[in-house]
Amino acid sequence: MARLLSVNVGLPRGIPWQGKTVDTAVWKTSVEGPRQVRRLNVDGDRQGDLAGHGGEQRAVLVYQSESYHYWQRELGRENFSYGQFGENFTVDGLSDDEVCIGDRYRIGSALFEVTQPRVTCYRVGIRMNEPRMAALLVARGRPGFYLRVLEEGQVEAGDEIVQVGIGPERMTVSEVNALLYLPGHPHSQIERALRIPALSEGWQGSFRAMLAQNEDRDARTGNAGLDPMSGPPPAWTGFRPLRVVHKIPESVSVMSLVLESVDGSRLTAALPGQFVVLRLQVASDGPALMRSYSLSGGPGERCYRISVKRELHGVVSAYIDDRVEMGDVLDVSAPRGSFTLRTDDRPIVLLSAGVGATPVIAMLHALAETGSTREVWWLHGSRCSREHAFAQEVRDLLKVLPNSHSHISYSAPDPDDRQGVDFDALGRLDIEVLRKLDIPRHANFYLCGPSAFTGNLSAALAAWGVGADRVYTELFGPGSSSTPGIAAAPGRAPHLPAETDGTGPLVSFARSGLSVRWGSGFQSLLEIAEACDVPTRWSCRTGVCHICQTGLVAGTVAYRPDPIDPPTSGNILICCSQPNGDVVLDL
Repeated sequence: MARLLSVNVGLPRGIPWQGKTVDTAVWKTSVEGPRQVRRLNVDGDRQGDLAGHGGEQRAVLVYQSESYHYWQRELGRENFSYGQFGENFTVDGLSDDEVCIGDRYRIGSALFEVTQPRVTCYRVGIRMNEPRMAALLVARGRPGFYLRVLEEGQVEAGDEIVQVGIGPERMTVSEVNALLYLPGHPHSQIERALRIPALSEGWQGSFRAMLAQNEDRDARTGNAGLDPMSGPPPAWTGFRPLRVVHKIPESVSVMSLVLESVDGSRLTAALPGQFVVLRLQVASDGPALMRSYSLSGGPGERCYRISVKRELHGVVSAYIDDRVEMGDVLDVSAPRGSFTLRTDDRPIVLLSAGVGATPVIAMLHALAETGSTREVWWLHGSRCSREHAFAQEVRDLLKVLPNSHSHISYSAPDPDDRQGVDFDALGRLDIEVLRKLDIPRHANFYLCGPSAFTGNLSAALAAWGVGADRVYTELFGPGSSSTPGIAAAPGRAPHLPAETDGTGPLVSFARSGLSVRWGSGFQSLLEIAEACDVPTRWSCRTGVCHICQTGLVAGTVAYRPDPIDPPTSGNILICCSQPNGDVVLDL
C-alpha cells in the first residue's frame, strides 16, 4: 500500500542567485499533523510563479521516496530532507512508471486526480545546488507529477494512499513525459494522450501542435509541442548576395528596396509576414552592422521587397536612404520568422501603425493573389498622408478581395488631408475603434507597430475576450523578455558587457544592433546576452523546455550539455550553446 510520508509547504521568498533575486516557493518544509488541502494548494503553501506553476491542474506536486534514493546515489549526496524537490507530498510508492494520467487517489479525506508530469524549471536546480537538475529529471524519467483536488479534505503524514479510479488509456507519467520531451513522438501515442480528459490543457495544447506537425506534408523539424510558433527552417544559412534592382520611396520617411539574386536564379518564396536580416558595411573602418526588416512584397520567387523607415539618428536607415543605389549588392539572410498567416478559415484582422504595415501588407498581397473569400479587415494608423506608406497599393489589393473592410486613422492630419477620402477617422487605433467597427472577436488578429501599440492592443484584445492563441504580434527591434521568477529591474537598452576583454568569436545580436566578443567567463550564449541586457526568454536553462529557442542567422554552435530534443532547424537553444566561430543571432 502506498503511503504519504510527508506533507511539505512553503511560501514565496526572494533567493539571491547570480546577482539577481529569484522569487520562488521551491523551498518546502515538512509539517506535522493534519493539513487542509484546498482546490488550489495545501494550507500554508503557495506558488511563486503562477504562470509556470499552480492553478487547479497543478495544485499539489508529488515526488517519491524511491527517487530520493536514486538521486542520492546518482549525485553522491546524503543531505536530502522531505520537500527537497519542491514537492508538497513525499510518498512511498506511486512511481512515475506506474501511475497513469487520470488515475484517482484518496488520501485522508481528500480526493485527487493525476493531471500531468512536473514541468521542470531552473529553480529546482537552485534548490538542489545542481544546475543540470531540470534536464536530469527529464532525461532519467523521474519528473514527479501533479494532482488536481477533486474533493477538498485533510491529509496527514502516515495516511494510506488508496487508488479509487483508473485513468483511460493507461498512459503512465513517464510515458507522457517522454512523449513531449524526448526524441521520437509516435502519432498513435499522441492520439492516445489526447483521449485522456484529465490531462491538463497545457499538455493537450502541446500534443495537438505535435499532431498537426505530424499531419503537415511540409512539416518542419523540431518539436512543435515545445515551440508551436516556430516557422519553417530557413532556405539557406548565413548571408547571400542580392542585388538592388529598384529603390522606391513609399512616403516621406519610408524607402523600399527590391532585391534579386545576383546570378538571376530564383529565390525561395517567403511566407507572408517573414523577415530578413541585412548585413551592411556602413563604415569602411568599422564592423558590419545588422538589421532585421520585414518583407513587404507579394509572394513569389523572383524578388524580395523590404521597406525601411528613416529613423532619427538611425545610422543604418540613413545609409540605406542616402547611399544604397540600384545595382548595389547587399548581404541578406534567408527569410525566417513565425509571424505568418494561419491556414484556418477565421476572419483576418490586420492591425498596424506606421511602418508596422510592412509584414501585414505582405499578408494582404498573399490573400489577394489567392483570391481569398475570407473576411479581411485592414486597420492602419498613421500621422498624415505624407507619412502614410502603401496607401494606394492597399486600396488596390482590397478591391480584389470580395469580403474586405478598411479603416484608416490619422493622428495628426495635414490641412489638405481629406477625411472620408485619405483617412476615415481622427485619432489613434485602439480597442474602441474595433468595438465601433464591430470587428468579429472570433477572428485571427495580426498586430505590428511600435511596442506601445502592440502591447496596449494585445492587452485590450485579451480584456475584450479574444483568446491569446488568436493574437499574433511582431515587434521591430528586440523582443520582450521572459525571465520567470526574476524580480523586476529597470529596463536598459542593449549594451556592451561590463567585462569587454573577450577575444573569442564575434557574437552579433541582429535585432539589438550589437556585436560582442565571446569571453571565457561565459558558459552559454544566454549568459552573454544577459550580460548585455539583450532581451531573452528562458525557463529551464538546461536544454529541456525550448523557451530560449532563437534563430541562428549565421554561424554554428556547440552544445554543452546536448539538448534533450533538438530545436527546429535553423534555430538553437541559447541556454546550453557556445559559438564555434562568429555567429549572428535573431535577438
